[in-house]
Amino acid sequence: MSGGRSNHVWRAGGLAVKLYETGGENPLFANDPDLERNSLAAMSGTGMVPHVVDYGDFEGRGWLVYDHITGTPWTRDAAHVAQLLGRLHDQPAWPGLQAGRNGSADLTAQAEGILSRCREGAALAALAPSGQVPPMPRRQVIHGDPVPGNLLAHDGTLTLIDWQCPQLGDPAEDLNLFLSPAMQYLYRGAVLSRVEEDDFLAAYPDPRVVGRTLALRPWFHWRMAAYCLWKAEQGGAQDRAAMALEVAALQSISPRSA
Repeated sequence: MSGGRSNHVWRAGGLAVKLYETGGENPLFANDPDLERNSLAAMSGTGMVPHVVDYGDFEGRGWLVYDHITGTPWTRDAAHVAQLLGRLHDQPAWPGLQAGRNGSADLTAQAEGILSRCREGAALAALAPSGQVPPMPRRQVIHGDPVPGNLLAHDGTLTLIDWQCPQLGDPAEDLNLFLSPAMQYLYRGAVLSRVEEDDFLAAYPDPRVVGRTLALRPWFHWRMAAYCLWKAEQGGAQDRAAMALEVAALQSISPRSA
């Protein structure tokens, strides 16, 4: 099956079978089969995730079987995504969730760590946002990767898949990942329009999180640009174009010459 950029997934009748890749630590998106299994189990019955059937290991690699959902990756109705994320962020936490990045200082440190892995990171390092946004006092459950390819539209609803990197973090992380020009381009083929962005933010149920989402956007654009550069240097064919979209978005908010 197509869609993901990390693991192998097959359809077997009414089931989906995922085999996880090993090695090659990703500096932004974890790939933890235990986290995914525990997340799907904890969220069972909410209607937001597929049902887990079985799991195990094969030649040192984790595998997971869950009910296949006949649907298509998300392409339209950004407000629906915002409503789904609002429901998710109100869910009680479950054991094993790691603390996510929280506030501009955390995001700066993470972006600098990604750039330290890049051969060509100097120009992006010069675009580091200035100022400070404090951490959120109380972390909440977040998906950690709510990109279009991980949102399945079916039967008038949406289901979130690929739960390899959920966290206890700042909900603004999920909102900014969905809004990311790079992620929209890589998974949907086009960035969100201004109307789609406005609809998404207007539909999210907590205005305080929307405010943080907007305040932290320069750091999220900068971090994603760094990640796309890292991916490009790993051989990603489209990641330089994705990086350019994030740099353009960053400079439209806080212009700075490299």
